[in-house]
Amino acid sequence: MPLTDYITLGRSGLRVSPFCLGTMTFGKEWGWGSDVETSNQVIKTFLDAGGNFLDTANMYTKGHSEVVIGDYFDSGPGKGNRDRVVIATKFLGNMYMGDPNGGGASRKTIYESCEQSLRRLKTDYIDLYWMHFHDKHTPIDETMRALDDLVRAGKVRYIGFSDTPAWKVVQAQYEAIFRSWTPLIALQIEYSLLERTVEHDLMPMAREMGLGVTPWSPIKGGILSGKYTRENTPKEGEGRYKEDSRYLTERTFKIIDALAEISNEHQASAAQVAFKWVQDRPGVASTIIGARTLDQLGDNLRALDLELTEDQTRKLDELSAPEPVFPHSFLANIDNAIQGGTTVNGVPSEAPMMAPQSDDERW
Repeated sequence: MPLTDYITLGRSGLRVSPFCLGTMTFGKEWGWGSDVETSNQVIKTFLDAGGNFLDTANMYTKGHSEVVIGDYFDSGPGKGNRDRVVIATKFLGNMYMGDPNGGGASRKTIYESCEQSLRRLKTDYIDLYWMHFHDKHTPIDETMRALDDLVRAGKVRYIGFSDTPAWKVVQAQYEAIFRSWTPLIALQIEYSLLERTVEHDLMPMAREMGLGVTPWSPIKGGILSGKYTRENTPKEGEGRYKEDSRYLTERTFKIIDALAEISNEHQASAAQVAFKWVQDRPGVASTIIGARTLDQLGDNLRALDLELTEDQTRKLDELSAPEPVFPHSFLANIDNAIQGGTTVNGVPSEAPMMAPQSDDERW
């Protein structure tokens, strides 16, 4: 799959590259990341390779990430090509600590956040405007109406949600459908071999609601890149994970072992295999990849050249399978009842592990 194998994002006509360039590393305001020159080189290399989808947020590197992108297309190497790319940014993060309306999903905050992002991006419209995460304090109809107003005003083209519970996304989507407001077209969520709980509800919900999924952290902050092994755990003060991280378990190391084995078979890197596994998942539209250096970007992009075999995919699937949760763990055992099989006290007779042993155990 080449980077130019563009995909329509969700139930829309917006075409995006199968990899999206995440720009959280643009700027050093958070104590790490890339300087402006390197960030510009990363953007140019990504675009020259055929990528057309950039993802940022108002709060990334305290707003500098948006400024880097804006300068690139306004007066930098990409001058005059702004309309050739899909720029996505996010609202909700508070840029003014102490101001109760500085963040969130209220009408006031959304309008002001959008205006500020437009100024930093040096553009008069945002292609895809994400709600960064769920705001439990704001009625969802207020948020959706404000976003619809921005679309009708021409300041936003499409809208999506990031890191929001499935039930709230569905509520928002039906508010839009019933009121003839602009519907959501995309969902951004964490998804990787180490984070598959989204498969319980978020992923099937996205497919039902017509949302293209753009996974973030597909290599779990570097854990799946192969740099950590049983013998080489994180050193104090090195990276974001500690040696006793809850992610560095025997289960994780078995997945890393499998990635190493498969990557050797393809003469690729473990990260490339992890990226390709995510991109191949049903419902995934465009996987978000980050890169602080050109070497990292080149390595990540080569993941699209891989073709994992059925056996390789099955092995990774089995090793990383998430624990079932209710009601999925329950429903998996009553399919016989749905198909017309016999039951005992409402429980399929062919599922003895669920059948009550006594009246007491029934309750």
